[in-house]
Amino acid sequence: MSITQTVEVPANHRLTIDVPREIPAGTVILTFTPYGKNKGEFEDLLSVSSSTLDFWDNEDDEVWNNV
Repeated sequence: MSITQTVEVPANHRLTIDVPREIPAGTVILTFTPYGKNKGEFEDLLSVSSSTLDFWDNEDDEVWNNV
C-alpha cells in the first residue's frame, strides 16, 4: 500500500502527521520528496516510487507482512 500526502513544510521544519487508519501500527518508512518550484523534476520520481511500492501490495506475500 502506498499513500501520498502533500504537506506544506513550515519555516521551523516541524510537522504533525495524522496517519491514515489504513496504515497499521508499527514501523513505517516515510519518504520526503521536495515538490514545489521544481516540481517537474520530481514527478517521475513520485510516479516510480508509487508503482514500486504497489508491487509489494499483493495477496501472495501476505504471510511475510508480520515477519
